[in-house]
Amino acid sequence: MNHNHLDAVTLEILWTRLVSVVDEAAATFVRTSFSTLVRDANDFAVVLTDAQGRSIAQSTQSIPSFISTMPATISHFIDTFGVDSMREGDAFVTNDPWLGSGHLNDGSLAMPIFRAGKLIAFAGVVSHLPDVGGRLRNPGNREIYEEGLQIPPMRLLHAGKPDESLITIIRRNVRVPDETMGDLWAQIACCQTLADDLNALLDDSDVELNALAEEIIGRTEQAMRSAISEVPDGVYSYAVENDGPKAFPGGIVRIQCAVTIDGDSLSVDYTGTSDQVDLAINTVPCYTFAYTAYALKAVFAPWIPNAHGAFVPLTVTAPLGSLLNPERPASTGSRAMMGHLLPPAVFGALAKVLPSKVQAAPGSPVSSVQLANVRGEHRYVLNTFIGAGQGADATADGVSAISFPSNLSNTNIEVLESLVPVEVTRREIRRDSGGAGTKRGGDGIHFEFVMRGEDPALASFMVNRLRSPASGLEGGQPGARAQFTINDEPADSAEQHVLTSGDSVVIQTGGGGGFGTG
Repeated sequence: MNHNHLDAVTLEILWTRLVSVVDEAAATFVRTSFSTLVRDANDFAVVLTDAQGRSIAQSTQSIPSFISTMPATISHFIDTFGVDSMREGDAFVTNDPWLGSGHLNDGSLAMPIFRAGKLIAFAGVVSHLPDVGGRLRNPGNREIYEEGLQIPPMRLLHAGKPDESLITIIRRNVRVPDETMGDLWAQIACCQTLADDLNALLDDSDVELNALAEEIIGRTEQAMRSAISEVPDGVYSYAVENDGPKAFPGGIVRIQCAVTIDGDSLSVDYTGTSDQVDLAINTVPCYTFAYTAYALKAVFAPWIPNAHGAFVPLTVTAPLGSLLNPERPASTGSRAMMGHLLPPAVFGALAKVLPSKVQAAPGSPVSSVQLANVRGEHRYVLNTFIGAGQGADATADGVSAISFPSNLSNTNIEVLESLVPVEVTRREIRRDSGGAGTKRGGDGIHFEFVMRGEDPALASFMVNRLRSPASGLEGGQPGARAQFTINDEPADSAEQHVLTSGDSVVIQTGGGGGFGTG
């Protein structure tokens, strides 16, 4: 076989098998994980990179942001430890927001893959951990030190031997140590499965991984550049304004987006965006890039792999000290409340030149509920997400009850009620909450539960679009605003709450924006 160039048929066969290998590793993670965040909510991604940390393939059900953050984390591991020090059976871990996925709640873990004694690739998995200590994730947290345990890049395994000191520190700092460490061990099982199956694939195919990676990366870059070059050069701007937490200065967050197309490359600049704040809605550069790049790829080349080459033509910048490029020790735990607004900002800018390929704003950013018992013998921490309405586009109505632009799932009611003392009294589509237009926005969700049990629970929420509905595009109407009450009184998601038996919580997520003047 010619290792310098792979024909299209061979490449397609190998690519399909490569995705299957990564998906099998993801299935291992789901089967061995301890938390609903993995098994039910799908809040993870598995990524395969080459020996340089460039992404080659990712699991089919990946969270879009993780596709870009995990390869960057692997690059940080390479810079920190050096490939010459890496041994088979090493496992590297971090939850540093600036080096990981944007907040402490995600654990990013990678293992080097060896073949005949040579490091050829990395297996990486990033997942929302059951708990990281500190205050529960909340937009009202003021600095990163409130948000939980910080793990700088460290070895969790040294050539297969666990670092007992690190494990002890993690277990002592989290509310549910068995679940948290259980998910980290599941990440290791995932990476080991990927390494074994990849080597088996290479045995069967008689191809060098480097040659395959170069082909995938080169072709995806070429395809992305070709798609960008078909759009007229120019600067296309748009601004998104959205409600921040009540404590946010002025009450309204502004994201100013300027997309510049220059030949076959593209840059996005967020100058004019609100300054960073002492609230947990700051969005670090890796996450800013990830959701910007996701939106751009969805517009220009959705059919190509999410490999490194697809993102080479893209540059994303935001002023240091802004909401999208904060300085330490900024809190970032609720960064999705702002980061999920980046695709609508990019779509709005490109609507002027590519109206048939963009969509109106969604009724998310993601809404979520976290519950932790304050006392009692059985310790629990629950994280569950609530979808909203997707924005409509030129060809279709928006989908209802999803977490766009993320890929999170709504946890089953039976699972929720079996894990924590709550009674879900209502969960249904919030009819007619999507914005009108030639194509209607998707509808949100009406979610209602009552607290049960003898012991009080600490409760934390992320609910957005309470004041700023999802805007329409091309004359489409905005979706309905979200609503959030506790015991029939309007509640603030930037506050921590204590719920006792009989307390009732109602969250109605926003509808997506409509598209067109129908």
